[in-house]
Amino acid sequence: MADRRRAAARPRRDRGLGWEGREFEVTVGPVAHGGHCVARHEGRVVFVRHSLPGERVLVRVTEDRHPGFCRADAVEVLEASPARVERPCPYSGPGRCGGCDWQHVDPAEQRRLKAAVVREQLGRLAGLDDVAVVVEELPGGPLRWRLRARFAVDRTGAPGLRRHRSHDVVVLDDCPITVEPAAQAVLSRSWPGAGAVDVSVDSAGAVTTSRLDRSGRPTSSRVVRPGGELPEEPVTRAERRAGGRDWEVEGTGFWQVHPAAADALVEAVAGFAAVRPGESVLDLYAGAGLFGGALAPTVGETGRVVCVESDPAACATADANLADLPHAEVWQGDVDAEGLRELLEELGTPPDVVVLDPPRAGAGQAVSRLLAGTGARAVVYVACDPAALARDVAAFADAGYRLAAVRGFDAFPMTAHVECVALLVPSGA
Repeated sequence: MADRRRAAARPRRDRGLGWEGREFEVTVGPVAHGGHCVARHEGRVVFVRHSLPGERVLVRVTEDRHPGFCRADAVEVLEASPARVERPCPYSGPGRCGGCDWQHVDPAEQRRLKAAVVREQLGRLAGLDDVAVVVEELPGGPLRWRLRARFAVDRTGAPGLRRHRSHDVVVLDDCPITVEPAAQAVLSRSWPGAGAVDVSVDSAGAVTTSRLDRSGRPTSSRVVRPGGELPEEPVTRAERRAGGRDWEVEGTGFWQVHPAAADALVEAVAGFAAVRPGESVLDLYAGAGLFGGALAPTVGETGRVVCVESDPAACATADANLADLPHAEVWQGDVDAEGLRELLEELGTPPDVVVLDPPRAGAGQAVSRLLAGTGARAVVYVACDPAALARDVAAFADAGYRLAAVRGFDAFPMTAHVECVALLVPSGA
């Protein structure tokens, strides 16, 4: 035990070449997953933030921990891309707030870069060349779209966001991608003793803030509704509208952060699923029941929708949201290999359609293979990370499914994140 404790306490040894802080010029190459572009210098790969493909820039190395590559910021632009624009956020830029990746990029070019990343990940990780991907713009523009956010708090109680790949807090008085009521509810005051603050704004205009301690546990919440304040509510609820239905979720609980994203994703999922009367639908990682609830009216009296979610609070919320849909059921359970085997056995008959919206890490190889084993005529996969999507597409391919179509949505403007909806079908279909 003592030896293991000493080993765990040893500091991690960097294996770079001592380039941290070094400056040099590079010509920037293609965009890469993660909000940076790829350059090369003296035989090494340099991942460059705050740059664009084709630019000539002066970089400063910010991290050098691997012999094959390092990370750097573009600190001076020597030859600019035509797609470079003035940053609308005064806190964005090298060494500053790490919340956004593409503030310096024209919004249309941001979408083209995100589509290139999705194609590159599907090519590299799933072996699919030249997949047709377009990242679609959502209504509302590139600023003031974020309905839900988590702000860090420094040791003095001042709120802000962290620098890129750092625990340092950049104190802010505004966040231009966050809707103003949410930003001001957190950034206009001090939060002594807090480690972070979650905030969200619902469709009725209610602002919910939840204080977290330094271990990430919520300690108190407050709801400010139009016309009045209800302080320190132990349980909060937020009203949402999507897919032609009203939804209730926990105040700062999971929901799409862009106001137009839920409707866009519901439309994409329903279009790919093309559910027919009498079919059975399995909705995995169901959350508050958004996709299952949107598809339930289409299965008819002889159909069935089973929504599976691991979180008890989310299951209770889904139960309430789907109470008026007699063909929709909510099951609590883990969507891992063991849990999925038990679930499929209990269902008795395999699903016709599977919808899954896994966390950022993806569903994983074991779950993907089990789902392929159901023989479902359509698997609709909602992904917030193109690398995880590509890995799972590869697992489905090994088990006899092919990628039939994919749509991308710019649900996170100014950042490198992109939401995708993919349709997988049996290879012979």
